[in-house]
Amino acid sequence: MNWGYLQTFLGGVNKHSTSIGKVWLSVIFIFRVMILVVAAESVWGDEQSDFVCNTLQPGCKNVCYDHYFPVSHIRLWCLQLIFVSTPALLVAMHVAYRRHEEKRLILQQDGEIAEKNLQQIKMQKIRIEGALWWTYVTSIFFRLLFEGAFMYAFYYIYNGFQMTRLVKCDAWPCPNTVDCFISRPTEKTLFTIFMVAASAICILLNVAELCFLVIKACLRHGKREKYSSYQSSLSCKDKEHQQNKINEFLVKS
Repeated sequence: MNWGYLQTFLGGVNKHSTSIGKVWLSVIFIFRVMILVVAAESVWGDEQSDFVCNTLQPGCKNVCYDHYFPVSHIRLWCLQLIFVSTPALLVAMHVAYRRHEEKRLILQQDGEIAEKNLQQIKMQKIRIEGALWWTYVTSIFFRLLFEGAFMYAFYYIYNGFQMTRLVKCDAWPCPNTVDCFISRPTEKTLFTIFMVAASAICILLNVAELCFLVIKACLRHGKREKYSSYQSSLSCKDKEHQQNKINEFLVKS
């Protein structure tokens, strides 16, 4: 599978992410995509051909393999990475829409001024606030949802994260309970634990980024409240000052 398109897509979103979001993206590509492409695919390989059962009954080996491994580890991890990365599309679409609207307004200006403003828009980093804040928080929520769902599905499908050396199968058309052996179970267990740990780190980073955005939004709201109260107090003082001048004028007259 070619992951270059995913890297190009998420690289554009990375420009408008927080510092924690950039760390999350680095973990995705270094500890998950690269490990999956470089090592994990070669370790699993053609798993069904290496699945050996001590029977010659036609179809028994295929049925037992399908029972214990209904979905390949590699394909499940690929689906997980695609689903986890997809919510970033919401942020990319929102940023593209805002820039399109800004460009449309700028193009209505004079030629030289419009060119300068267009160059500034290309270099400008959009702040995460307002509607974009809600879009970004929603994307993080879906990331957490997909990560948790895939980890639970992985644990449920394979009955844990450890690959056993021997499995016993009595499914039809096997004549009796047969022993089936999994190739390189220890190596596969280590890779599975590593990928699960990387997924757990991504979940922690997403939670940290969500808390960071909420705290930052609360502080920004508090500053706005203080500023508005300060402005209202100044206006009240100005009104009192004007009323005092009017009273002084009336007394003198």
